[in-house]
Amino acid sequence: MKQVIDLRPVHHRKEDRIRAHVILCWLALLLIRIAETATGRTWPTIRDELQRLHAVTYTGPAGTFRHTTTLTKTQRDLFTALSVEPPKRILDLATRA
Repeated sequence: MKQVIDLRPVHHRKEDRIRAHVILCWLALLLIRIAETATGRTWPTIRDELQRLHAVTYTGPAGTFRHTTTLTKTQRDLFTALSVEPPKRILDLATRA
């Protein structure tokens, strides 16, 4: 938790909005540290691995369906370490009338 909180330029004028901005930045840093501690990996590594997970939409004459790409072993391990349920393989299925 000793890393500097990167607040970036704050373009808020009201004190309550500035306070809310700082709290949100602090919460984001806290979540990053929890993820790093739970997985034993750095945040850039976690983020890069999870960004490889995509939702794909296919449309054809029978209808449309959306599904996620297949989870890698590393992605499965990250979800398990974080106690987060991985996304479902089939997200949406719609047939044409």
